[in-house]
Amino acid sequence: MEKSAKIYIAGHRGMVGSAILRKLQEEGYKQFVLRDSTQLDLRNQLEVSEFFRKEKPGYVFLAAAKVGGILANNTYRAEFLYDNLMIEANVIHSAWQHGVKKLMFLGSSCIYPKLAPQPLQEDSLLTGPLEPTNEPYAIAKIAGIKLCDAYRHQYGCNFVSVMPTNLYGPNDNYHPENSHVLPAMLRRFHEAKVRNEPFVTIWGTGTPRREFLHVDDLADACFYLMQHYNEPGLVNIGVGEDVSILELAQMVARITGFAGEIRHDLSKPDGTPRKLMDVGKLHAMGWQARIGLEEGITRVYQEVQHQL
Repeated sequence: MEKSAKIYIAGHRGMVGSAILRKLQEEGYKQFVLRDSTQLDLRNQLEVSEFFRKEKPGYVFLAAAKVGGILANNTYRAEFLYDNLMIEANVIHSAWQHGVKKLMFLGSSCIYPKLAPQPLQEDSLLTGPLEPTNEPYAIAKIAGIKLCDAYRHQYGCNFVSVMPTNLYGPNDNYHPENSHVLPAMLRRFHEAKVRNEPFVTIWGTGTPRREFLHVDDLADACFYLMQHYNEPGLVNIGVGEDVSILELAQMVARITGFAGEIRHDLSKPDGTPRKLMDVGKLHAMGWQARIGLEEGITRVYQEVQHQL
C-alpha cells in the first residue's frame, strides 16, 4: 500500500476498525475515507454505491459488522444474518465496481463447524454443522469469504479474507447483556470488587477453552497481510494458545483485585467446547502475536476501569 493511497476502513469506530486505523496512522498513512453508521448505512446498496463512486478508495478494510456474544447472537438471529449479509455484499460489490486495488474482509473464528478438529484449520470450513447459537452470524461471514473468492475468480479482484480469533482491547463493548465473554467478565468482576460482593457467577461449567488476541496484534497482522497475502481462501489470525473459561475468570479476578468466590450457573450454555485457531499458515508467512494474555488484559483494565 502506497503511503499516498486513499484507504477506506468500514467500521472505523469499532474495536477492530479503530485498531486498524491506529496502526495505519502509526505507519505514516494519512489519506483515510471514514464514515460512521449515521453518515453511511452499509446495508443500503444505493448509499454504498454512491459513496464508492464519489470517494474511489484504493484500499478497503471491511471491519464493519453487527456483532455480539451468545445471548445477542441467539436472540437477534434475523438481524445478525440480514445486516451482515447486506453490509458485506454492498461493500464487496462496490469495491469491484469502482476499481478498489485490494480489499480485506474480516470474519470470525465462529465460521468453523462446532465439532471441527482442534486446532481449527482453514480447510475445515464447511465440513460440518455450525454452533447453533451463532449460526446466522457464521453463515453471513462464510458468505463474505465466498463472495471475495467469487469476485477474485470471476473478475481478478485482489480481495482477501482473514479470520481473527476472540478479540479484546480498546473500544470493546462492555454492555452487560450484549458483550463477549472477556469484556463481560471484566465488567462483572470489577463491579463485584467495587461493591464488595462475596461471589461472581460465570456461565456454564467453565470448561470450554477459548483463545484471545489483543486487537492491536490483530491490526498489526492485518497490516502485514495487506502487504504479503494475495490468495483465495482465508487466513486464521490468532495466538495459537487457549485457556479455559474458568482459568480466564481466575485471571480476570486477579487483575481486577476481586478476592471472592467464582460460582457456575449450569443452566446457561457453554457454547462451542473449544475454539483454538491453527495459525501455522500465518506463522509460515512470517507473523506472530506479541502481546501476552495477562499483559494485554492488565493493560485494557487500566484503560477502562474508570468507565466500568
